Amino acid sequence: MAQRVWLVEAPGGEFRETERPMPALGQNEVLVRISASGVNPLDTKIRAAKAAHAKQPLPAVLGLDMAGTVEAVGSDVRGFAPGDEVYGMVGGVGGLQGTLAEYVAADAALLAHKPRNLSMQEAAALPLSILTAWEGLVDRANVHANQTVLIHAGAGGVGYVATQIARAFGAEVFATVSPGKEKVVEGVGATPIDYQTTSVEEYVASATKGTGFDIVYDTVGGATLDASFGAVKRYTGHVLSCLGWGSHSLAPLSFRGATYSGVFTLLPLITGEGRAHHGEILARAAALAEAGKLKPLLNERRFSAGEIGEAHALVEAGALGKVVVDI
Repeated sequence: MAQRVWLVEAPGGEFRETERPMPALGQNEVLVRISASGVNPLDTKIRAAKAAHAKQPLPAVLGLDMAGTVEAVGSDVRGFAPGDEVYGMVGGVGGLQGTLAEYVAADAALLAHKPRNLSMQEAAALPLSILTAWEGLVDRANVHANQTVLIHAGAGGVGYVATQIARAFGAEVFATVSPGKEKVVEGVGATPIDYQTTSVEEYVASATKGTGFDIVYDTVGGATLDASFGAVKRYTGHVLSCLGWGSHSLAPLSFRGATYSGVFTLLPLITGEGRAHHGEILARAAALAEAGKLKPLLNERRFSAGEIGEAHALVEAGALGKVVVDI
């Protein structure tokens, strides 16, 4: 039996529909019939071979995130059964088959039951963003009530989810946005900051009376991480970044006696270590979604499997809201 997949054969290459054998099911794996595949900026970088930290040998099936329905489970799998609706970040890097396919054999540890109140498209938009936001805010920084949290790029994929997670844990949240996106973050309970017209010193003064933020999450990298070091509270402040790949002066952070954590969400996929924690995070996030505290921001356009190239082009152009492909 064969399945349809959408293959990229060279860096920056087009997506070609072809057939491949159905994936073999390991004893700790779940065979999922994919309904929707989320497209992240990272997916476009992997396709272009511009992500040194996230290599996928080509030709390959790309796609990190998905939501779908369980078709079969391996002999050692517990907690999932045929017919269950699931979601997760399960492949598309490190030689693992991606989610631009009809089926995937996914490590059961990477999966969680899909939030019941979200569609397949909404669920497929979430895994990478949830895992990146949670590993930073909850695992590294221990976000909690009565803290002030600054999220850089609050209308972006990770930033929008991070804003909601911080709010769900009781923090007061501020989010940098570009002009015209203020209502996006206001809609999930954050105070917008126009980073283009407001200096770090100005928004630290207005938002925290000059003391600095308890947590600053950089989801942009580069100069934004440097700005984060200047915005964090003395002694107890914690800076996070999911794009801290460059060279940065630690002096501003050191002079505050503050701390820094890097977040590298792909490690469990690439190394096999810590995969069960990804499933645990997604299960806890599903509970937040079902409680009305977490939702994705979807792009208004829908894409079919024949329009994957157009979906990638929209993400590369800077789409507002997560782009999802219906498989």
